[in-house]
Amino acid sequence: MNALTVLATADDGGFKAPTPQELFNLPPIIPGVDWFTKPVLLAILSAIIVLAVCWAGFANPKIVPRGVQNVAEYGYMFVRDQVARPFLGKDADRWMGLLLSIFFLVLVWNFMGVIPIAQFPVASHIAFPIVLAGTIYILKIYLGVKHQGAIGYFKNMMFPPGLPKMIYVLLAPIEFLSNMIIAPFTHAVRLFANMFAGHMLLAFFSMVGFWFLFQELTPLGAPLGAVGVVMTIIFTGFEMFIEFLQAFLFAMLAAMYIGGALHPEH
Repeated sequence: MNALTVLATADDGGFKAPTPQELFNLPPIIPGVDWFTKPVLLAILSAIIVLAVCWAGFANPKIVPRGVQNVAEYGYMFVRDQVARPFLGKDADRWMGLLLSIFFLVLVWNFMGVIPIAQFPVASHIAFPIVLAGTIYILKIYLGVKHQGAIGYFKNMMFPPGLPKMIYVLLAPIEFLSNMIIAPFTHAVRLFANMFAGHMLLAFFSMVGFWFLFQELTPLGAPLGAVGVVMTIIFTGFEMFIEFLQAFLFAMLAAMYIGGALHPEH
């Protein structure tokens, strides 16, 4: 029996790969309270962690930063220089509170996937990215209408100046669809899909290692189990990089949408 056959065998008591149903449909923590599941608990803990870090770092800052303040200031400078200023320019400082909170919150959401005991990325449940992306979407429209007027906002969006009028026949509906439907959808789904896929891969390789090295240790299965352990370690490091990257991209897109609403020329 080759390795693929072993992995595919489940009915005879062999290895069974994890399924999305098993990994993501989690029972309620408190019986009868269906909404209070592990992802909800981790989302609440993530918000508390972000509040605690920001409070410890910025509530009473020292001239020479140390400890939590040092970490918080590095995060602040990263978001300011790489996320806010490129898209918001002179308005960057005004929006730093929101962008820093989004970056830290999504980052902690994602890192929950590799923290022992927690081991579940909050953003792998589509509801959480949708709520966050939807909030940015509503804010974008509000700011666009406030600063450009309702007519001006949609005119600047759908009819950018300097193009032949015939082009607008095709361009206007494409721009409307892109900005009003596709943009908020991809904003949420990009984060969700990466966390979902990463969690599936980590769960698969870790279960391979556990099954063939501990659950059913055999001379033929041990090398496969060792491969599972090595791949789990490699993918954990890679997943941490992806988790950071997705937090950065989510915050960056939020800044880009806000900047586009404030300054249509951007």
